[in-house]
Amino acid sequence: MSDSPFQDLRDLRTKSSGTEIFDRLATVLRERKDYHKLFDALCLQKKQAMGLPLGKPTSFEDVPADRRDEFEKTYMTAAREVGQLLLADHKPSQAFIYFHAIRETQPIRDAVETFVIPRETSEASEEMLELALFKNVHPVKGVQIMLKTHGTCSTITALDQAFARMPPEDRTACAALMVQTLHGELLGSVQREVSQKMPFAPPAKTLRELCAGREWLFAENNYHIDVSHLHATVRFARSLSPGSKELDLACDLTEYASQLAPQFQYAGEPPFQDYYPAHREFFKVLMNDDRDAALGYFQKQLAAEPDPPDQALIAYVIVDLLVRIDRFADAVPIAEQYLLTGDEDFAAAFSELCEKAGRFDVLERTAEARNDLVTFATALVQQV
Repeated sequence: MSDSPFQDLRDLRTKSSGTEIFDRLATVLRERKDYHKLFDALCLQKKQAMGLPLGKPTSFEDVPADRRDEFEKTYMTAAREVGQLLLADHKPSQAFIYFHAIRETQPIRDAVETFVIPRETSEASEEMLELALFKNVHPVKGVQIMLKTHGTCSTITALDQAFARMPPEDRTACAALMVQTLHGELLGSVQREVSQKMPFAPPAKTLRELCAGREWLFAENNYHIDVSHLHATVRFARSLSPGSKELDLACDLTEYASQLAPQFQYAGEPPFQDYYPAHREFFKVLMNDDRDAALGYFQKQLAAEPDPPDQALIAYVIVDLLVRIDRFADAVPIAEQYLLTGDEDFAAAFSELCEKAGRFDVLERTAEARNDLVTFATALVQQV
């Protein structure tokens, strides 16, 4: 071997095959940690073996349709190798490019999971935050990084932007984390004010207990945490799972928030115009705390609402709650009356709902009314 990899490759040309030249090239690139070019080299080696043009190393454009599966196997194997090498070289953002391209981001998630969060922001924490939260690789870890290095305010802003893109299980976990965090901060803040005025008052575990009989806590428009943070966190909490222990904390937040001055209780869309009382009823349904009465709160709003768009908003909340507590049969007629006719995109969800409820007769009837032969036939077959 010479000192020059160029001369080594040149020498191989006269006595070796193209495969051996690319083997040597790959070895050199691994030694140099030139992993991006290694990916090109591995793909080129396969194209050379397939007798394809070598002008576009990683492109599928010059691969015949009937041979794309063959090339894709090499492409994916090369991407995995290069991604792992970049991870081992502490370059997770560059590794993400390759794992994302082949839709296998679990290795990046694993790397993010093991990241030790520093007390203050750093280049490494910002890189992990970008991957975890904004690239949606590990949103829960991203929220943990954001809370520790950027604080609650920035975390809520970022989470608001990312929340809708998350898988349901990540939304649930992030909501739980935010409820725990904000409840802890608020409980501590209220406890400090109580202790200042009543030094011998025993500590409390809930805001409800801490605020009971102490209206002076809210006198002169007083509050103990950023009210916009409180508003957002209560909204996030709608993603909590039925029976979750954080539902008690979320309900406790609404008990506190309902005592704030009116200007701090921002209204929401129907059925959450009366924001905190409405959310308390929402959480009580999921907690199975006087569940039928809590559902009745929303059903009364639906019965009294004359505006079809607002009817749909309220109906969606009721159907969502009923589905989440496995009362599918109760959800079907509400969905049929208020959601199916006004939202064409709801048809697939309605089919699934009817299947869970065993109401294929409803699915058959509504499919015929919508001139949907495919769904109609599906409903018929499932009743045979």
